[in-house]
Amino acid sequence: MLRLVLVPLFAWLLLREGGDDPTSRVAATVVFVVAMVTDFLDGKIAREQGLVTSFGKIVDPIADKALTGTAFIGLSILGVVPWWATVVIMAREIGITLLRFLVIRHGVMPAGRGGKTKTGLQAVTIVALLLPLPADLQWLQSTLLYATVAVTVATGLDYVLEARRLRRDSVRSAGRGATAKEPTADPP
Repeated sequence: MLRLVLVPLFAWLLLREGGDDPTSRVAATVVFVVAMVTDFLDGKIAREQGLVTSFGKIVDPIADKALTGTAFIGLSILGVVPWWATVVIMAREIGITLLRFLVIRHGVMPAGRGGKTKTGLQAVTIVALLLPLPADLQWLQSTLLYATVAVTVATGLDYVLEARRLRRDSVRSAGRGATAKEPTADPP
C-alpha cells in the first residue's frame, strides 16, 4: 500500500517545474528507490514468513505497474524517454497482466526469473534516467533504455508462451480426466 501512496508524490516531484529542478529530480529518485526497496522487502518477508495473501498477489503487481508506468510516462512527458519506448513497455505490462487474468482458471503464472530480471532492469534504468547525469553519461541512459525495451519484449513473449503451455496442459488434463471416466460410466 505504501508504494501506491508514493506514486502521486513521485509523479509530483518528477514533473515539478517541468522536470528542470535537479533537487526535485533527485527527490523523485529517492522516492522511487524507497518504493522499489519496499517492494523487494515486502515480497521477501511475505515469502519467508508465509504471509503471502490473495490481496498481496493482486495489489503488488498493480503497485509495481503504477510506479514504473508513472515513471516511464513522466519521463516521456519530459522528453527523456521516447514515447515509442513507453508505449511498448506499457503495452507489454498491461498485456501480460490481462493475460494472467485470462489464464487464471488454468493455473497461476507466477513471476519467473525473466520477469524479475525485467523488473530489476526497469528499476535501474528508471533511476539512471531520473538522475540529472552529466552529458558524457547519456550513452549509459540510452543503452539501459534499449536493453530494458528488449528484455521487456522478450520476457513478454516468454509469458505468452507460458500462458499457452498452461492452457494447453490444463485442457489436456481435463480431456484425460473425461476420457478416463467414460469407460467406467458405461457398462461393458
